[in-house]
Amino acid sequence: MRHARGQDLDRIAGLLAQVRTLPGLIEKKRGVFCRKSKSFLHFHEDPKGMFADLSDPDERFDVTEAPGQARLMQAARQRLET
Repeated sequence: MRHARGQDLDRIAGLLAQVRTLPGLIEKKRGVFCRKSKSFLHFHEDPKGMFADLSDPDERFDVTEAPGQARLMQAARQRLET
């Protein structure tokens, strides 16, 4: 599994737009988000699809389809509330 490249991130542009609306996150580079000075969220691509790694606690989400994207957004919002 490799870190997502520009063309991979293009496939989830809508999800990235949603993530950018979350309070308290800084996009260090496209698709790599930090909270304060710590890594919070980044994306991977492999033949099975697109995946997101969410930190604190570490969890991987399949974000290839809308249901997985919704689960990621819900989990990210919950973690940002704490």
